[in-house]
Amino acid sequence: MQLYGFFRSSAAFRVRIALNLKAIPYDSIAVDLRSGEQFSDDYRAINPQSRVPCLISGEDTLIQSMAILEYLDETHPEPPFLPGDPVGRARVRGLANIIACDIHPLNNLAVLEYLRHEMKAEKDAVGGWYRNWVGHGFDAVEALLAGSAAGGRFCHGDAPGLADICLVPQVFNARRFDCDLAPYPTLMRVFEACMTIAAFDRARPDRQPDAPGVS
Repeated sequence: MQLYGFFRSSAAFRVRIALNLKAIPYDSIAVDLRSGEQFSDDYRAINPQSRVPCLISGEDTLIQSMAILEYLDETHPEPPFLPGDPVGRARVRGLANIIACDIHPLNNLAVLEYLRHEMKAEKDAVGGWYRNWVGHGFDAVEALLAGSAAGGRFCHGDAPGLADICLVPQVFNARRFDCDLAPYPTLMRVFEACMTIAAFDRARPDRQPDAPGVS
C-alpha cells in the first residue's frame, strides 16, 4: 500500500495508526500542504479533492480517512476497530464522529487558511476559533468517557479502537494550538494509554519522514 499524507495532518495520522495496528506495511509519500503541493496537477490526478490522506491499495484509490479506516477494518479484521455488539459499535462511532465530524472539519488547514487570508483574521482570533471548537468537542468526549461503564483503559474497553484512533491525533493538534487539556482527565488518561503502544507512537507527526529534522 501507498499512503499519501502530511506529517502534521491529523487525518493522515489516523490512517498511520490504523495501518500500524493492523501490521500492514505501506510506503509513505509526502504531500507538502504548506507549499500547496496538494493542488498540483499530479496530485489532483490522484485525489481530485486535493486533500490527504489518500491510500493506494492495489489498483484502488481510497480517500477520506474514516472511509479508509472502515476499509482497513473490513479487509483486515484483526484486531477489530469496533466492538462486537451494536450498542458498543454505535457508542464508539459516536465518540469518533465528535472528533472527525464536529471538531476536525471546523479546524482543518483549509478552514484556518480561509480565516487567515480571506477573512483577514488575526493570529489570536484564529487560535481562539480553534480552541473554541476543540473545547466544545472535548467537553462532550470527557463527559461520555467519564460517565460510561463501557470505558476501560481505552475509549471503549481494554483494547484500542476507532475512537482512540481519532482521539490521539486531535490531542496532538490541541497541544500544538495551546488548548487547555486540564479539564479532561479521563480523555488524557486514554491518550496516555494509547501512546504506550508502538503503533500509536510510530505514527506520531515528529516521527514521519517529512517532519522537520527527520532524515
